[in-house]
Amino acid sequence: MNKATQPTPTSHFFTSLRTRLHYLDWGNPSAPPLILVHGGFDHARSWDWTARTLARDYHVICPDLRGHGDSGWSSDGSYMMANYVYDLAQLVELLDRRPVTIVGHSLGGSISLRYTGLYPESVARVVAIEGLGLSPDRIAEQAKRSTEETWKGWIDTRRTNARRSPRHYATIEAAVARMRERNDHLSVEQALHLTLHGVNRNEDGSYSWKFDPYLHGAAPQAGTDENLPDFWRRITCPTLLCLGLDSWASNPIKDGRIAHFQQARLVEFPHAGHWLHHDQFEMFIKELRVFLAE
Repeated sequence: MNKATQPTPTSHFFTSLRTRLHYLDWGNPSAPPLILVHGGFDHARSWDWTARTLARDYHVICPDLRGHGDSGWSSDGSYMMANYVYDLAQLVELLDRRPVTIVGHSLGGSISLRYTGLYPESVARVVAIEGLGLSPDRIAEQAKRSTEETWKGWIDTRRTNARRSPRHYATIEAAVARMRERNDHLSVEQALHLTLHGVNRNEDGSYSWKFDPYLHGAAPQAGTDENLPDFWRRITCPTLLCLGLDSWASNPIKDGRIAHFQQARLVEFPHAGHWLHHDQFEMFIKELRVFLAE
């Protein structure tokens, strides 16, 4: 396919909880709806390679989460999981094409699984790329912290965020280098694409990431990782879990979390880290197509 015939997205906006949120629509509206939800500190254009590949067969929608990409920032700097799930519910309601298929990466996977557990009749299939949240060991570790420690830690983080200025990069190459520090599996071409769509140009000519600095430090809240199995058990559709073998993420078969799902299977990706859909793109697309066709 040459560049002239490649699908290209159009930008759209909707309002959720008084915040203006952005999403990309890759066209083909009569095809089955497929929503791709990015992870934390990322953006909707992270899915460009996947969306472009699948846009001939699906109506692909890629939202920017609140505080990310071209979506608005929460006015109070608060980014609760409940708000993210509400935003996804609003988007599905707006599209009015249920049931939808959802693919989520990391934070996007956690959001997608929660939504699917709440509205199982609205989701035909769901894919979570390392989107199960903290491992059981990490949850047990966190549980040892006192309520006072947890709340004071959050307040301290909020104050740090208030004093923090967005980091400026003198050149786009410097920002690309930072991107590749986060994921050394990325090619220069991938990192450049992700960076170009992930930064704003400042008045002095420097570059800063689009995401809200207040994303650092989640608030103590209901609906945290220890409650996730309650959502997973309610999911009735086929579920695909993806794990990069070079990632820090815990294996859900080995730690027992996969047992909470009614019909889930795990695919492991060699030579891939947390961003396995970039690191092993061809394998990811192959496995995704197989799953979507089952």
